[in-house]
Amino acid sequence: MIDLSIIIVNYNVKEFLKNLIDSIKKAAQYFSSEIIVVDNASDDGSVELLKEKFPEIILIDNKTNLGFGKANNQGLQIAKGKFILLINPDTLVAEDTFTKMIEFFNANPEAGMAGCKILNPDGTLQLACRRSFPGPWTAFTKVTGLSTIFPKSKLFARYNLTYLDENQTYEVDAISGSFMMMRKEVYEKVGGFDEQFFMYGEDLDLCYRIQKAGYKIFYVHSTQIIHYKGESTKRSSLDETKIFYQAMHLFVKKHLSSSLIVEMILRFAIAVRTVFAFLGKSKLIILGVSLDYVVFNLSLYFAEHFYMNIKPEWAGFSKEALIIIYTVPALIHIIISAFVGCYRRTNLSISKVLFALFLSFPVLTSLTFFFKQFAFSRAVVLILYALAFISLSLWRLVVKLAFKGLFKSEFEKQKRTLIVGTDYASQQLANKIKQKKTELRNIIGIIGDSYKQIGEKINSFEILGTEQNISKVIRDYKIDEVIFSSSALSYNRMMQIVSALNKENVEFLVVGNDQDFIVGKAAVSILEDIPLFEVKFNISDLKMQIIKRSFDFITSFISLIFIYPFIFFYTKISKKKTDFTDFILKIPLVLIGNLSLVGPKKNLTEHNTFLGKKGLTGFWYFEQGDEEYQQKLDFYYAKNQNIWMDIEILTKSFKKMFNKV
Repeated sequence: MIDLSIIIVNYNVKEFLKNLIDSIKKAAQYFSSEIIVVDNASDDGSVELLKEKFPEIILIDNKTNLGFGKANNQGLQIAKGKFILLINPDTLVAEDTFTKMIEFFNANPEAGMAGCKILNPDGTLQLACRRSFPGPWTAFTKVTGLSTIFPKSKLFARYNLTYLDENQTYEVDAISGSFMMMRKEVYEKVGGFDEQFFMYGEDLDLCYRIQKAGYKIFYVHSTQIIHYKGESTKRSSLDETKIFYQAMHLFVKKHLSSSLIVEMILRFAIAVRTVFAFLGKSKLIILGVSLDYVVFNLSLYFAEHFYMNIKPEWAGFSKEALIIIYTVPALIHIIISAFVGCYRRTNLSISKVLFALFLSFPVLTSLTFFFKQFAFSRAVVLILYALAFISLSLWRLVVKLAFKGLFKSEFEKQKRTLIVGTDYASQQLANKIKQKKTELRNIIGIIGDSYKQIGEKINSFEILGTEQNISKVIRDYKIDEVIFSSSALSYNRMMQIVSALNKENVEFLVVGNDQDFIVGKAAVSILEDIPLFEVKFNISDLKMQIIKRSFDFITSFISLIFIYPFIFFYTKISKKKTDFTDFILKIPLVLIGNLSLVGPKKNLTEHNTFLGKKGLTGFWYFEQGDEEYQQKLDFYYAKNQNIWMDIEILTKSFKKMFNKV
C-alpha cells in the first residue's frame, strides 16, 4: 500500500491546478504517493495540460460536470493510499504539509480526519477550515451576523470558532472540503460523499458521519496551505449563495430531524443574503441614482425661487403640477444618464454626467412643446441646468475626495508590484512583467536577501528591503501586490511570509515554475504577450474610429470659434507660450485630421499594428517613465481607447497645464 493518495477535482482552473501539482511534488518527495485528478468537463485545456505535462497522474476525464461530491467519490473508489487527501485545485501546499499531517495522524490514533490551517491569498485565516455543525442556535447567529459582531464570543461565534486560537491544534466538528485528510479505513467504514449535495455541505455531512462512526476530527495548526477559494465557481453560472444555503438546509433536514425553526432561518437567510449581495454589488449605482434624483430636484427648487426673486411678477410653478415637475425631469435625466453609462459599480464619472446633462437639456425643453400646461419658464430650465451642471459634478467630486482611492480609472488602478527574490528567475520574472503590454503593472522594486543589498539595482529594479522588513516596504511604497516565483522561493517560506503579512491588505501571487503565468485571487495573468497582430485594438475598430473622429472634429470646431482667436492674439501680443497655448494653437491640425486630441506622442506602427494618430496630449503627457514604458502606455491606450478615456486624459492634461502656469 502506498502512503498517500491525493484526489483533486478540477473544473476550469488549469493554471491553479498546475501550480498545485508543482507544490504537491515537492511536498510528497519523502514518501510514496499517487495523484488522482477528476476533471469535471473543463473546457480550458486542463485535460490536455495534464496529459502533456503530467502523464504519470491518474486522470478521470468526465464529459459532464458531476459536482464536487460525486467526482471525489470517483477518485476515492480507486485510491490505494494508507491516507487519503481531498484537496481543491486552487490551493498551494507547503513542503512540510503532508509530512506534518501524517505525523499528526501517527501520534493521534483516535483521529479519523484532519485539516490544516488554510490561508486566504492576503494571509488571513480562512474561517471554513474549522467549524461547528449548523444547529438551530449556530445557524441563527451565523445568519443574523451575531457571529461576525462578536467573533470572540463562545456563545455567538460557534459556527466558525473564531473565539479559538488559530495557532493551536484541537478537535472540531468539521473542516473545509478544500483540504480533508483521512485514513483509508475511515473511508472504507463510512463511505464517501453524499451525492445529494452538488456543491457545499457535502464536507459537513461527511464530517458528521465520521464522528457518528466513532472517529474524531481535528484542526491542525502546525502546517498551512493557501486557498484562492471560489475559482471554479467564478467560471460557472451557478448561484453560489443559493446553493450554499440549500446545502445547509439539506444537511439540517438529513441530520437534525428537519427542525422547523432552522428551516425557517435558512430560507430567510437565502432571501436576506441575496438582497444584501445585490445591495453590496450595486451600492454605488444606488447611491448615484438616489443622489442625482435629490440633487437635480434641489437644483430645480433653487432655480424656481431664484427666478421668482429676479422676476417678482412670476408666481412660480402651479401647485397642481408640482408632483409631475419634481418627478419627470429628474427621471428623464436619470434615464439618459443610465443610457450613457453614468452609473457603474466601480466609478462615479463626472464627465459622463455632464454629457448626460447636455443630452437631457434639449429633450426636456422639447417636451414643453407637446405639454404646454408644464411650459412655465424656459429661463428656469436654463438656471436649473446651470445649477445642475455644478451640483451634480460637485457631489461626485466631494464623494471622490472623501473616499479617495476607491474610484479610480482603469489606468489609475495599475498594480504597484513588489517582486520577492534577486536570483535569475526573479529577474526574468520582473522583466517579463515589465514588458507585458496588455496589463499595466508597475514594478516598484524587489526584495533582496540582505540589508547590504538595499539601494542596489538589478536590471533597473531597485532592491527596497529584505524579507525581514517587507511589511515596512509594503506600507512605505503603497504596494498592492507581492509576487513570488516558485522556482526562487520554497513554498514553506512563501506561507510564512503570507501568514506574517496578513494585516497589510495586499494580494500575494505565485508564478509557476515555467514562468508562463501568475495565479492570484483576482485573476490569472498570462505572462507571454500575445503577438501584436492577434490583439484586438479598440483604436482600429471602425465604430470607435468614427466616434473618436467625431469627438475630435466637434471639439476642435467649437474651440476654433470660441477659444482659438483669443489664444492666438494673446500669444502674438504677450510673446508668451505655455503648454496650454501650444495645445490650442494646434487645434486646426485636429480639425483637418492630421492630429488627434488624444493619442501617442508620435505616429507609431508596431508590427503593422495601428496605434493611433499622434495626439496633442496622451498618457505620455502626465506619466513619467523610460521609452519602453512610454511605448507600453501607447500600446495600452490603443488597445483600450474609448471616448471616456479620451475625456479623462484631456481633463488630467488640462489640470497639469494649468498647474504649470
